[in-house]
Formats: sequence, C-alpha cells, structure tokens
Amino acid sequence: MTIQTPGSARPSHEHHVPSGPAHPGRRSAVALRPRSTAALALVSVAGLLAFLWPLFASADSRLGQNADAPLVFALLLPLLLAVVLFEISEGGLDVKAVAMLGVLSAVGAALRPLGAGTAGLETVFFLLVLGGRVFGPGFGFVLGSTTLFASALVTGGVGPWLPYQMVGAAWVGLGAGLLPRVPPRWELALLAAYGAVAGLLYGLALNFSFWPFATGLGGDLSFVAGAPAWDNLHRFAVFSLATSAWWDLGRAITNVVLILVTGRAVLGTLRRASRRAAFDAEGTFDAPVAPGPEPGTRHTLSG
Repeated sequence: MTIQTPGSARPSHEHHVPSGPAHPGRRSAVALRPRSTAALALVSVAGLLAFLWPLFASADSRLGQNADAPLVFALLLPLLLAVVLFEISEGGLDVKAVAMLGVLSAVGAALRPLGAGTAGLETVFFLLVLGGRVFGPGFGFVLGSTTLFASALVTGGVGPWLPYQMVGAAWVGLGAGLLPRVPPRWELALLAAYGAVAGLLYGLALNFSFWPFATGLGGDLSFVAGAPAWDNLHRFAVFSLATSAWWDLGRAITNVVLILVTGRAVLGTLRRASRRAAFDAEGTFDAPVAPGPEPGTRHTLSG
C-alpha cells in the first residue's frame, strides 16, 4: 500500500519581532528601572558635591585646608559609577546594547586624541551628544563614562582627574538623552545648542575640581575657605575667565561645528542600527504545530 502525499505541514518555530511604527521615536537601548534610576541620581548628587564643595567648605574644615580632598572624591566617584553600571546591567543592558556601547566607546576613544584638547578642540563630545540623543539617557550616561575611561587608557591620561572627567562626560550623554522631541528640521539646531552649553559647563565643572588647590594665585583668583559662597563663586568666575575661557569656548565651537556637519549622517546611521537591533522589542515564539496533511492533499491506495 502506497500513500502519496504531495506535501505536508512542517512544525513552525518562528521567532517574531515587532517591526514597530514606520517612524519610531527614540529607542532606549538601556532601560532605566527604579533601582538604576535611584543609583544614577545618587551618583549625580555625589558628583555635584565633589565638584561644588569649595562653595560650602568652612574655614576650619579639613576639605578647605587639605590638598587630599580631590583624591578622596576621586576614589569615591569610581565606586559610585560602578554601582550605577551594575544596577543598569542587572536588567537594562542586553547583549545588543553592550555591543553598541563597545563600538561607540571605541570610536570615541579613537577620536579624542585627534583634538587632544589643544585650544579646546575636543572631538569626542559630539558623539556623546548624538549617541545619547538616539539611544536614550541611560545609554548616554554609560557611554560618557566608558568613552572617557577608554580614551584615558589609550592616551595615558589616567590620574586623579579621570573620575571627574568621567562623571562630567556621563552628564553630557545623560542630558542629550533627556532633550525633548522637536520637529526634524529643528533637531540639529537643538543638539548644536546643547553641545555648546554642555561644552562650556563641562569646562567649568573640571575647573572646580582643581581650583581650590591651584598654586601661584592671589587676589580675586584664589579660593578662600570659609568665605561666603557668593564671594567664592565670584572668585571662581574670575579664575575661569582668566585661565580657561578660550579653551571652553573652543570646545563649545567644536561641538557645534561637528554636530552640524556630521549630525544628519551620524543620527541616520545610529537610528538604522537602533531599528535593526530592536532594543525595545520583545520577541515571541509561536507554539509548535503538529504535522498533518495540507488542504487538498490526495491519498491513493494501490496494490
């Protein structure tokens, strides 16, 4: 007896990933859950204290008289950053996000030596702005810290200043991810304006990390422990204008130029990669289907 079956159904084990809308909004590559958000807020508050403590140090405070204070904060900040990275990786950092983070961190580490900070020409911050814009605030925060760390290893720039640079760059990426949505024709203008402001604020933050212990200063440039916060803030402003204003302005201009020139192409590339990676999509699996005859199958008996 022979059974002739032209075809039969095969078991289906297809994996479906939602394609999403034709014009998706921002895809968050790193999900910020309540615990990771709290850890990120904690390290941001600690970072603000590490930068701004000169404004609140009393005359008899050890912070105002001991040059080891920046070293204490330099040891504390990496520990807090590690806590944030651990909390984010617990549930919001998958393999695709890690791969994208590694690629962008490597690109940023390779770009930074091209400017080397000469006259404020920093060629890495525009990538943090564009990456944070596309992949969200959590990814931008991690990208900023890992990029500065990787570039320090490449250029030999590891020192007590590195944790301050990592926190400052992490804030740049975080802020880019928190920017509001705007019509496409205004997006580059928004990002360029943010890049300029972020470049200036980054320079001011780094100045705060060493200003109290800068030597050879006098008069209106020096930090005075125990002085009113407004007086020390005025001294700091004079110090920044006299020592680093042109460098900070150069960083801001570099960010604006690079974002306007490369922004459209880089944003398009990153968004295509985000759509293909489908960071915010959840895969579903169809239940296996038992094999059986297809409709219209003819069975004949012979013999």
